Amino acid sequence: MQLSPLYETDHPRNPNYEKDIVYVMKYTKWILNPIGIWPAVLKGVGKFLPTIAIGFNNLALLFIVIQCVLHITLEQKDPLLRLKFLGLTCFISISLMKYYALTKQKSNIEYCIKQVQSDWKQVELQKDRKLMLKYGKISRCLTMCSVVLIYSGGLMYISILQYTIGSYVDENNRTIKLLAYPTYNDLYDVRRSPIYEITYAFQCVCGYVFDTIAAGSCGLAALFITHACGQIDIIISRLNDLVVGKFSKHDSNANVRMTEIVKHHIRILRFSQMVGTILQEVCFLEFVGSTFVICLLEYFCIADWKQKNSIGVISYLVLLTSLMFNLFILCYTGNLLLDKSSNIGVLCFMIEWYSLPTKTIQSLVLVIAMSNSPLKITAGRIVDMSLLTFGNIMKTSFAYLNFIQTTIM
Repeated sequence: MQLSPLYETDHPRNPNYEKDIVYVMKYTKWILNPIGIWPAVLKGVGKFLPTIAIGFNNLALLFIVIQCVLHITLEQKDPLLRLKFLGLTCFISISLMKYYALTKQKSNIEYCIKQVQSDWKQVELQKDRKLMLKYGKISRCLTMCSVVLIYSGGLMYISILQYTIGSYVDENNRTIKLLAYPTYNDLYDVRRSPIYEITYAFQCVCGYVFDTIAAGSCGLAALFITHACGQIDIIISRLNDLVVGKFSKHDSNANVRMTEIVKHHIRILRFSQMVGTILQEVCFLEFVGSTFVICLLEYFCIADWKQKNSIGVISYLVLLTSLMFNLFILCYTGNLLLDKSSNIGVLCFMIEWYSLPTKTIQSLVLVIAMSNSPLKITAGRIVDMSLLTFGNIMKTSFAYLNFIQTTIM
């Protein structure tokens, strides 16, 4: 898709733009750089590093998924362990598909990152910069909370929870020591050293990649959606000042101010539509996968509680909390964008529009018309990501939990 320039001129108007961009993007960049999703900044041979990282990560993660499937279908006989590994397989399969979706949208991600940077360069009034910093802070907080919860859950799973799983004796009277991610013993025997240690180290790296994909997708959503909300607040601020205010350090009449509002609004609409395109597949996978995995984690907490396995209960609770919080981030930011974009049309009725020139009022009608369809982030264009959707997923997971309890217990 051929994308138009973000601005007619890209000369910085904000003297603090470099510091502001680092403040807003730093954590998301740290997360996405190792898995090759963030645009490359190196030159020469270094520009191929993201492609190499994507290729290696896909092969490694696919190898883990295949082994999990083979272990569940051909080797594992214990019903509870099979169910636990089924939930794990579902989670890592969803992560692999999210990784593919992000990789496919890499060019669009780069475009949106450049527009965010350009918006920070072009902000002129201090009050506009404060509005953008307000939403930048929200993005940082959501990203950091997601990172802490996801990596904490992943660390507990890879280091503590695997020892609570223990080992089992197969039909050939062999003691099989389980790893965090199950292996298929016909490929190689993990009971021998150093194969066990090498496999464990490899699985730790893969676990880090799985957690990074989950944290990175939420960080990317928080970064882009909160930025769009900040730009919408700037439009709302300019509408409030339309009659007597001014938007820059230069005086302008009402028609010029209205033209700036319409141009800014159209730019945000295009940006938000691009963000929706980037996130629709990720949100769909999160929507489908979370409903099933959250249900299983709830069941594992109950099962380990009955077995008085306190370590298992704590580990599964941390994993459950991180998964629910990731889903909450996507639904909360989607709901925030929906509410903010709906406010523009309402505000157009509230200002003293009758004091404006006739030509400006006609342009105001255009803004109202564009606001009749609020901006949305959807899960595969099927379900809107909102707090209502989050509540429905929670209710559905509890319904599935009752079904599993009735079937197994």
